[in-house]
This record gives sequence, C-alpha cells and structure tokens, in this order.
Amino acid sequence: MEKEEENTMNYVERVLEDVKAKNAEQPEFIQAVKEVLESLKPVIEAHPEYEKMAILERLVEPERVVMFKVPWQDDQGQVHVNRGYRVQFSSAIGPYKGGLRLHPSVNLSIIKFLGFEQTFKNSLTSLPIGGGKGGSDFNPVGKSDDEIRRFCESFMTELYRHIGPSVDVPAGDIGVGAREIGYLFGQYKRIKGAYENGVLTGKGLSYGGSLIRPEATGFGATYYAVKVLEAAGESIEGKTFALSGFGNVAWGAAKKISQLGGKVLTISGPDGYVYDEDGISGEKVDYLLEMRTSGHDKVQDYADKFNVPFFPNKKPWEVKVDVAMPCATQNEVTLEDAKLLEANGTKYLIEVSNMPTTLEAVEYLTAHGVLVAPSKAVNAGGVATSALEMSQNAMRYSWSEEEVDAKLKTIMENIYDACANTAKEYGMEGNLIAGANIAGFLKVVDAMIAQGIY
Repeated sequence: MEKEEENTMNYVERVLEDVKAKNAEQPEFIQAVKEVLESLKPVIEAHPEYEKMAILERLVEPERVVMFKVPWQDDQGQVHVNRGYRVQFSSAIGPYKGGLRLHPSVNLSIIKFLGFEQTFKNSLTSLPIGGGKGGSDFNPVGKSDDEIRRFCESFMTELYRHIGPSVDVPAGDIGVGAREIGYLFGQYKRIKGAYENGVLTGKGLSYGGSLIRPEATGFGATYYAVKVLEAAGESIEGKTFALSGFGNVAWGAAKKISQLGGKVLTISGPDGYVYDEDGISGEKVDYLLEMRTSGHDKVQDYADKFNVPFFPNKKPWEVKVDVAMPCATQNEVTLEDAKLLEANGTKYLIEVSNMPTTLEAVEYLTAHGVLVAPSKAVNAGGVATSALEMSQNAMRYSWSEEEVDAKLKTIMENIYDACANTAKEYGMEGNLIAGANIAGFLKVVDAMIAQGIY
C-alpha cells in the first residue's frame, strides 16, 4: 500500500515538475494545475493505469493555443497593436466554451489558467461543453464606442478562423459585455456571410441572447452559497456578505442575495471599497449597472451617491461578515486577507471570480475552520446559462426568465451535490475543493479514454 501511495505521489509530482519546467513564466497556470493535481491523488491511487495512459500529461496540455496581433485605430487616427489569444484546452465533452477577457493584465499564463479551470467547470455543469478561454491585453476603460468597435472587429477578423457553433463558442468575461459581443458577432456574420448566432453567447436579446445571462454568474454563485449554508444547518436570511468588484458578477450576486434575505455590505473597485451598513439592495443594486457603463471604473461613485464610507486603496476583507464572496479577479484574497477574515469570524469563503484565493490563503482558511467553496463550481452558473443560450439558439426558441432561472438553480444545486458527494466518496467529506476537482476530472477523463489517444 505504501509503495502504491509513493508511486502515486511520484506520478503527480513528476507531472507538476514537468509543468513548472515547461511553463516557468506562467505562474497563474502553474498555480491552477498544482491546486487541481494535488487534490486528484486519491483518484490516481485508485487508477494506476492512468499513468501508463499519460492522463495527467494530456490533461495539462491545451489542445491548441492561438496567439495573434490585433491592430486597431483610435479616434485620433493613431494605430495601436494589442495581442490576442484563444486557448482551446479540451474538447473531450463538447465544443470549446469559455469567455473572452479584455484587460491589461491578460497574458498567456492567465488565459491558460482560465482555460484549464474552464474544462473542469464546464464538466461540472453536466452540459456537453469543453473548456477554452481567450482575450487580449486591450484596455476598454476610457475608450469610445467607436474605438471598442474597431478593436472588436479587428480581433474577430482573426478569431473567426478558429471558432464556430460546433467548434468553439466564446462568451463574455471581464471587459466584454453585451456591447462587445454585439460588435464581435457583427463582424463574424459579415465575414462568414451566415447567421450563426450559436457562435457566441452573452448576446443581446434581439438576436439570440438568453434572459438571465448577465446575472447568471452571480445568481448561480448565490444558489451555491445557499446550499453551503443549508448543509451547515443555516439559512441565507439575515446573513451578512462582503463582495468585491462591482461588475456583472457582483451585481448579479448582490441582486439575488438581497432577494433571498441576505445583506450585502461591501463592493469594491480598483480604487478601494465601500461599506454600506444598510445593505446594497433595490436602487443601489440597479446603480451598479450605471457605474459599470460610465467607464469611470471607480467604486467611489457609489459612496458619493449614497453617502456611505469609502476606503481608498483597500480591500473589503477587513469587514466583519458571515460570508465573503470575491467577485473581481484572480488572487485577490491573500494570506494577509485570509487572516483578517478568520479573525473577524467569517465562516464561509465562496469563491466567485476565477481562482480568487492564493494557495497559501486557502491552506490557512481551511486549517482554521473556514469553509472554502471553489470558484470552478461556484461560478459555473455563467457558463451553464451560456450553454442554455446555445440550446435556445439551436432550437430557434427562447425560454422565459422564470424557466431559465429555474434551470440555473437546478444546475447549481446539482453541482453542489456532486462536489459534496464526490468528496465524501473519496474520504474527504466537507472538502468542496477536492470534490469539485475530482468530479470534474472524472467526466473529462472518461470521455478522453473513450475517444482514444489525442
């Protein structure tokens, strides 16, 4: 038995070392792979044949990486060049599916980590979609509509070669909302000369979009949080929440939390965070939409409008709450933040943004009794509703808001159950991170094995 465990450790560690050597300049990707592979050790131990089949080596290599230049012209006639990416990570269970991110921080490491995570996330939804991700280091903040349109048209002029309704279906992410999706789809349609509205999700309702899609990630995260609380014998009613960000994700979460009786006390931006002791609900939630479209990218606007405290250059994790829900970006909860959360008595960290917690912070929180719910499960509501949009496009049909919301709620409850039950099956009851990784992994691997070596 000890020899088997040693062999398992050797295989996992060998693959990790190989990933580190081949991707030395990609820390976010290495972090994502390390977190997943280490939790898979019980599965690898139960399936020693996976090593001979090189399952892990195949899993950590994307099927395709596309990198391209994106030249565009600003309103003054100056030409700029950005770098575009599309990483098609796994098509084992369906066409590649994952968002496009426009943000100055975008690089190959970030897109690869997001595509890797997306593979497991999409598997957890139980829907037939594979994993992919893309984007550019273009910064849409402060750009005019015409500048954003020109960029999107240039970006799609290359991307169209690599996507399609049955090949790769991008969606929105940070910096990409309904406006950008519209510009991207318009260019795709012009180039292809066909109305393939299933090629992109997050579209406007007038040309194939789905109700609930803008709110879906936040709604889904809240449904998952409700299941976490219920498993602990608690209710969302009366619970206090700290949220970061103020974009689509935080907006959707704040909206659903307030609907279900919880109280959101914070939102944040690049400039700091605001604390609203009366709770962010009603017209205050609606104002987040106005903030997002203003182009200011400042959460202080909320503090000024509603006369609440603003804390510049700080994160909301110092606020005493029951539940913390990071909704902004990767690695936004550090070890120092984790210590603040634990000291303030926060019992639950529900990860909403992709990989928002550093490995050190996760280790500290779990060691001190704080339950961490992993983003690849928690934020799957967005891509799940994108897949529902694909289904509606394929049927040439639209479901009502109530129908989409009900389907989303069921999907998120099933994802929680899969995480909890899988963790228990492998002797790690209560470890939702391991449960999510293993449950997502098993479906992908079964499909890989069935389809031969690729």
